[in-house]
Amino acid sequence: MTVAIDIGGTKIAGALVHPDGTMTATTRRPTPRGVDGDGVFAAVAEVVAELASSPLWDTAVRCGIGSAGPVDASRGTVSPVNIEAWREFPVQARVVAELARHGAELPTVLVGDGVAMTAAEHWLGAARGHANALCMVVSTGVGGGLVLNNRLHPGPTGNAGHIGHISVAFDGERCVCGARGCVESIASGTAIARWARAQGWTPPAGGDSSAAGVARAAEAGDPVALAAFDRAGRALAAAVAATATLVETDVAVIGGGVAAAGDTLFAPVRAHLADYATLSFVAGLRVVPAALGTHAGLIGAAAAALMLLPAA
Repeated sequence: MTVAIDIGGTKIAGALVHPDGTMTATTRRPTPRGVDGDGVFAAVAEVVAELASSPLWDTAVRCGIGSAGPVDASRGTVSPVNIEAWREFPVQARVVAELARHGAELPTVLVGDGVAMTAAEHWLGAARGHANALCMVVSTGVGGGLVLNNRLHPGPTGNAGHIGHISVAFDGERCVCGARGCVESIASGTAIARWARAQGWTPPAGGDSSAAGVARAAEAGDPVALAAFDRAGRALAAAVAATATLVETDVAVIGGGVAAAGDTLFAPVRAHLADYATLSFVAGLRVVPAALGTHAGLIGAAAAALMLLPAA
């Protein structure tokens, strides 16, 4: 069994994951608000304690932690944008100590949520069977990860494949990271909604002004909403093609809340991809939706442990 822990801004989840990817003893807690770092970790400790009460706990041989980022896997720390109490918080060491407190001294790996999603989709999802894949989360932000030669490639600090901060607009607006024209500043759900509103789009009275609302308007044929998704799709296509050209991936998997828009997002991505993926070795690049949905975090934490830790 693999102990899997998924840490995000709204929930902290855990499970014992079987070698075939099925999950047992799944549990979750809301991510605490208005507390210090130890207060947030108390929820993680509760998740570990509940997992430790399972009769299968003694069969666990490894642990994977997937966390919202930024992460620094080389130091075992996290500074999630949406968990203000954690800045360079030593989550890996704290989890290792908590596991030991419950009698499980396990090798443990920490990865960002984009890398976890990539590991999950390569193991059991839409990238399964592909030796080289780019997987992306397009939501409030844009993250991602890489599988190269059937190996997860997190890089030294766990941030390789962070496609959201590839610049695709030379004179674009400033991104939250400080650079200009990043994919995230154009294609995230936040950016799609912001751009649509700036162009004069407004939701119906009492309606949803988020990217989901823009997606519904696009489905209904609203020209500004359609333009917002076309702009986002073009940014994603340019970044996907650039990544594939650099490392020769043959599939790009896109998940996250914005991907729930379906063809409203995927149609422009695929249409624009033809303008960017032109060399012979990337001309067959496919863009497909993620398959694992809300299960990707826990499955991905386990998959990362399986792929990055020595065999038990």
